[in-house]
Amino acid sequence: MDRSLIDTTLTEIEDAFASDPDASLSGRQFWKAAGATKRDPELVKSFADRIAALDHEGFSRWAFLKIPLGIGTALALAGTAVGVALVGLAYSAAEPWNGISLLVGMFVLFTTLHSLAHLVIGRMFGIRFTHWFVGTIGRPQPGVKIDYATYLRTPAAQRAWMHAAGAMMSKAVPFLLIPAALAADVPAWALWALVGIGGVTITTDSLLSVKTGDWKKFKREMALRDNR
Repeated sequence: MDRSLIDTTLTEIEDAFASDPDASLSGRQFWKAAGATKRDPELVKSFADRIAALDHEGFSRWAFLKIPLGIGTALALAGTAVGVALVGLAYSAAEPWNGISLLVGMFVLFTTLHSLAHLVIGRMFGIRFTHWFVGTIGRPQPGVKIDYATYLRTPAAQRAWMHAAGAMMSKAVPFLLIPAALAADVPAWALWALVGIGGVTITTDSLLSVKTGDWKKFKREMALRDNR
């Protein structure tokens, strides 16, 4: 897709959004135009802000729940503190509650730390974010919304590692809690649950995330780096 076609595509979507409150990015050539723009720094200079504005408008019309970035981050940090407290409770609770507390804490940390990892690593590389969100009721995992202009202006390898950060954190959480489980002397079933959950997350990443999730995005951005 060349400069002229990118411009035409973006203009058509801008007109659709201006005239139709139900218009969306679905079924249009938006992501193809964004992908083509990534490949050329000059196109990024020309189109990054327009692409970001359309991406934000499409997100605003699509996301089920949107929370301002500061409030969402505070809630995620509070959730992380709750998760840590539940893990800590396992040291003093009696069986089987120590094992239950540890596993509930793990699921809380699993939920909050995934997106916090995206946020922290992204900000380190200069990528900004605008909201926390839940996309659909069927997929309640919270996420952080990228400011697409800063995303496009960030080198491809750094974009790739921002995507990988959340996936890596999710896989690490169950295994990082194994020493805590041993120190808290939780029941064997809780310890094996950590191992099993960690193994399942690695397996699902290997089978699914490389096709639709964070690892697919990681591979896509690393390929852009290698091709430039």
